[in-house]
Amino acid sequence: MDKPHQLFADGLPNLSEGHFTVPTPAALQMEAPFTHAPRFLILYGSLRERSFSRFLAYEAARLLEAMGGEVRIYDAHGLPLPDDTTADHPKVQELREFSIWSEGHVWVSPERHGNMTGVIKSQIDWLPLSEGSVRPTQGRTLAVMQVSGGSQSFNAVNNLRILGRWMRMITIPNQSSVPMAYKEFDDSGRMKPGPLYDRVVDVCEELVKFTLLTRGRADYLVDRYSERKEREPERLKAVAADIKFVRRTS
Repeated sequence: MDKPHQLFADGLPNLSEGHFTVPTPAALQMEAPFTHAPRFLILYGSLRERSFSRFLAYEAARLLEAMGGEVRIYDAHGLPLPDDTTADHPKVQELREFSIWSEGHVWVSPERHGNMTGVIKSQIDWLPLSEGSVRPTQGRTLAVMQVSGGSQSFNAVNNLRILGRWMRMITIPNQSSVPMAYKEFDDSGRMKPGPLYDRVVDVCEELVKFTLLTRGRADYLVDRYSERKEREPERLKAVAADIKFVRRTS
């Protein structure tokens, strides 16, 4: 038999009480709920003329629009490699503006050599965690999909999930992996009906639901105790002093 629950009486001596908050349902309420259509950015990971990841991205776009969303699809043609130029490059600026505009993302990649492609990775690498006071990805929802030339695999979507977590995004539980993609799209690039298409519908439906649930609340949902401490002026001064110390002694 379990022992009766007892509160710990030894306190939290390591906690900064001024930065500690107790999450409450009231804090999740919005005074003025958003009324505009949910906004989605779609990235895909192939520049080939007959690109199955682009075809899948277009199918997702059609579904998201049918569910009331507004969609922008980024064309990565002309995007330089990360660090090969500065962030003021027009294609980089376009990508970042799209991400700041968005409330949710869809990332679609082929699986190449057991992983995502360099094309999709370059796009994600150009998205900074922060740009001034603006965070282009934090708090946004994310759906991940992949296409494969052979049997079904989940390597690309699994690694896209890792990136999404690193970019502080709210990645939905569902995902889509399309094996032998050359069999699943017709000559015009439309996905054929069947269980794999139904899964894509499921993913888009779930993405819209999570986006409607979290947008307007994202800043609260991803607000962190440790970062509230870091934003204190005294802490910022201490970090600056440490940096100067390292530079002076290096």
